Amino acid sequence: MSKQLSVVLAHGAWADGSSWSKVIAALARHGVEAVAVSLPLTSLADDVAALDRTLDRAGGPVVLAGHAYAGGVIGATRHAAVKALVYVAAMAPAEGEVVAAPYQFNPPHPQAPKLEPDANGLIWLPREAFAAAFAHNATAEELAVLRAVQRPLSAACISQPVGRPLWLDVPSWYLLAKQDRMIVEPTQRLMAGRMKARVHEVDADHTPLVTAPDAVVEVILQAVQAASV
Repeated sequence: MSKQLSVVLAHGAWADGSSWSKVIAALARHGVEAVAVSLPLTSLADDVAALDRTLDRAGGPVVLAGHAYAGGVIGATRHAAVKALVYVAAMAPAEGEVVAAPYQFNPPHPQAPKLEPDANGLIWLPREAFAAAFAHNATAEELAVLRAVQRPLSAACISQPVGRPLWLDVPSWYLLAKQDRMIVEPTQRLMAGRMKARVHEVDADHTPLVTAPDAVVEVILQAVQAASV
């Protein structure tokens, strides 16, 4: 008997798997098993390898979802278990682009933070940027958790050209966050368009998995239903 389709969730920069907690709980209520991968955020290759290990453990077909930076990661895997992709306000570099390339497509939001690697080559999100740009619709308690679990992103994650993205080969969905101050709406719309993704829009900030989880769950469930046929 073949294993039922499951969902694997990849977190973005400055976050960990706990950022998906509301989505995981909601999917469970719908009878859908979900696993959050822990990305090391040390290089794109390291992150793809960590993702592939989690996909191996899934032991069956998968809908793979990624938030923000993790869009580059889920597009870079070639794992045969992946039957559909879900991008949640996520980067979607094309072949030959670096993960950070789409940031150049449009002017940044006025409240987007200016980010630079530190002496160790790590990029941290300034504390004030969580409330100003990362999750400006979050509650005080949610912001406290997001700040507390922040993990830095290595510059190596976003500076290496990617190969053929998986979204060229499997069905893709894109949840476009219209209030996003980190990846502005026109950039998300451009990426989703060239992916030929099924686009769903939500009036949410950059982190809808925390501040608008119902919208995220709805899109994932649509992908699960389509991939299960």
